[in-house]
Amino acid sequence: QVQVVESGGGLVQPGGSLRLSCVASGITFSNYAMNWYRQAPGKERELVAAISWAGGNTNYGDSVKGRFAMSRDNALNTVYLQMNSLKPEDTAVYYCNAVHRMVKGFNYWGRGTQVTVSS
Repeated sequence: QVQVVESGGGLVQPGGSLRLSCVASGITFSNYAMNWYRQAPGKERELVAAISWAGGNTNYGDSVKGRFAMSRDNALNTVYLQMNSLKPEDTAVYYCNAVHRMVKGFNYWGRGTQVTVSS
């Protein structure tokens, strides 16, 4: 059974930092590219960050470039999202997504973790 579980969300003041974690089980983790998405109330889900299966390539949404950093540890089946200089507009539910690097249809989602940036 595949499970994707996010953690690390919470309430933080503007300018603060949080680190999200996502653990995936039931898959060969190193075969999956991993993504972080977020969805704020009343808005569409947007891609925040992506990392290749081996970790050599990362991409970021324009709104988080220079502030967020994504990494992975294939030995621990875990990806991280380090979020710095947080803004109120970063408030959203953050979702972790695993996508097989070769086989279409192997696409898994976590249930999300809430991040709230407020003073």
